[in-house]
Amino acid sequence: MGEISCSNGINNGNGSNGKSHSLTGYRKSCWYEEEIEENLRWSFALNSILHTAATEYQDIALLDTKPFGKALVIDGKLQSAEVDEFIYHECLVHPALLHHSNAKAIFIMGGGEGSTAREILRHKNVEKLVMCDIDKEVVEFCKSYLVVNRESFCDPRMELIINDARFNSEVELENRKECYDVIIGDLADPIEGGPCYKLYTKSFYEFTVKPRLNHGGIFVTQAGPAGIFSHTEVFSCIYNTLRQVFKYVVPYSAHIPSYADIWGWVMASDSPLVLSPEELDLRMKLRIKGENRYLDGKTFSSASTLSKAVRNTLDNETEVYTEGTARFIYGHGKHCQE
Repeated sequence: MGEISCSNGINNGNGSNGKSHSLTGYRKSCWYEEEIEENLRWSFALNSILHTAATEYQDIALLDTKPFGKALVIDGKLQSAEVDEFIYHECLVHPALLHHSNAKAIFIMGGGEGSTAREILRHKNVEKLVMCDIDKEVVEFCKSYLVVNRESFCDPRMELIINDARFNSEVELENRKECYDVIIGDLADPIEGGPCYKLYTKSFYEFTVKPRLNHGGIFVTQAGPAGIFSHTEVFSCIYNTLRQVFKYVVPYSAHIPSYADIWGWVMASDSPLVLSPEELDLRMKLRIKGENRYLDGKTFSSASTLSKAVRNTLDNETEVYTEGTARFIYGHGKHCQE
């Protein structure tokens, strides 16, 4: 769905859908354009195109953008941008690790760019981190280009697994005997034909994720757009699905400028997920190396206080995410195009 158009002679390589980029010549510089939904597109200017490739599982591009720095695009959807990725990754990682009494063993599903691992490894009490990603090429070029995350891949606490199985995190979790204090879903968005949508289903949460959590363990996943109009795409359904599996479920959201929307996460456990802003701040001070740029106790309290419209939708959501009733965000993955 992402498209690059330019009129300044930049050699564009291959597009995110494996076809040539559109060279319309109607702009004075090179632009990236993403179709967020029908009749709505989001675009920003580029300095250069660093890398494009079509892997076995997905189409990828690394762009150097003018407003957001280096940006990773997978299957035409912007996944992460250098300038504001800290918002996404601090929100994904720290609430779950801080709500846990003493998180030592962590499992990441996805996370190939290394930013989730970077935030986890800031926690002093973490002893073991397993990161399982489906796409070796994504991991390798993120190692090459995203300098801020290089140390994470070298940390002796981290075990990196590239599993060729189509739904590698499911296979890896099922085959492992050990359990984890926190499991994190840093997966690509559930798009039709994409490699990850089965990892948002009730059966996966119930029979694969939950049995691999230690007592008091916490699962957290990115859950797609959570804006006033976009939260009905997948956010509310993922929330309701986790409510069928776990006793305590906390949805929260934050604005990500490069996504042009509010983004959502859902945290779930069979143990209560209740900490005051003051308790969260104290745990951050004691457990995390360095200062967060975005998240503190008051910020999380605000993030987990959703608007009236979103709360009403979540309260009344009845659909459960299954393979047969899967919801998708707007767009199409590589295997839907073939």
